[in-house]
Amino acid sequence: MRSRFLPFAPPCVGPEEAEELLDTLRSNWLTAGPKVKAFESAFGEFVSAPAALALNSCSAGLHSALHAAGVGAGDTVLTTPLTFASTLHAIEHVGARPVLVDLDPSTLNLDADKARQTLAQTPAAKAILPVHYAGQPCQMESLVELCLERNLALVEDAAHALPARDGDRMIGSLAHPDLVCFTSFSFYATKNLTTGEGGMLTGHAEGIAKARTFAQHGLSTPGWQRDAGAGSWDYEVTECGFKYNMSDLQAAIGLRQLEKLPGFHDRRVQIAARYSAAFEAADALEIPRERTGSQHAWHLYVLRLNLDCLRIDRNQFLAELRARNIGASVHFKPVHMHPYYRDRYHWEAQSMPTALSVWPRLLSIPIYPHMTDADVESVIEAVQDILAVHRR
Repeated sequence: MRSRFLPFAPPCVGPEEAEELLDTLRSNWLTAGPKVKAFESAFGEFVSAPAALALNSCSAGLHSALHAAGVGAGDTVLTTPLTFASTLHAIEHVGARPVLVDLDPSTLNLDADKARQTLAQTPAAKAILPVHYAGQPCQMESLVELCLERNLALVEDAAHALPARDGDRMIGSLAHPDLVCFTSFSFYATKNLTTGEGGMLTGHAEGIAKARTFAQHGLSTPGWQRDAGAGSWDYEVTECGFKYNMSDLQAAIGLRQLEKLPGFHDRRVQIAARYSAAFEAADALEIPRERTGSQHAWHLYVLRLNLDCLRIDRNQFLAELRARNIGASVHFKPVHMHPYYRDRYHWEAQSMPTALSVWPRLLSIPIYPHMTDADVESVIEAVQDILAVHRR
């Protein structure tokens, strides 16, 4: 057993980020400015997006995207129950109503066929908001086709999905000429690329321009342009917006993280492959699969416990891991089971049968670039030991 605790998902930062931060501190510009502009440009190029907007969170990106897409009071937005609450919060914040679509049991993503069935009963639908759960891309071709048929906006929650691919297309590059579409990324401390807190919204240049105004208080001209040497103090408030900007301090970290991202991803792929090889034959576990034709970002490695094979439940399994000095977590309790949404919409747990059946079985184990081979083996040994001790 490990002598020291292995954290679940610490940030992977180094001297390069520290040097870039120091350069920013010496620049006399700390809030949104030249480093944010450089980060937007570099990130947009990395994912092949027409335009990019750096924000203070993925949640801000989702809210700004829905607003820019014209989603508002009286509209409905289809999304998944297996996500963090902020996905639905963004829908609520524009005055729309979330409508849940149950999961594809193989990927745990929103099921495109079920979305089609749900739309037949949802006349006020204005958008679909899929979540690339754990870093596994949704079947975007089917969702794009559905949105084009029904004239719906498509807003991707890609909090887990950097750098993921659906076929040859990088998640974040979606820019269909006949579709209002956005993709929102998270740079939270645990994410594949971190700025501590932060996010990025990508999409068509016109849509990103609308989102940019909304995300800077509705001002016609951002502060860094007004305060530049050749700038003017003057501005106009064109709408009631929010303060969602990223700072140059965050962007400084992001610029160096982006350079490291390909190497980070390679290491995540290696760890995922080692886990899958070790757990493939365990009948008490169901391992995640990479969908054919896609590239998984491996933000999370999510095991599904076959509880019929065990004498303990998921929470006890987590406690057993912690007793062996291994950090782990759960992603996620379905949102329709949380009190706010359950009570607001009178949702019943069994209304999403796939989500209800899988969530007591979900268990996320550590996967991050700075894990050593010894760290990985200690996680495998701990899981296998728990299976052996508590097998039914």
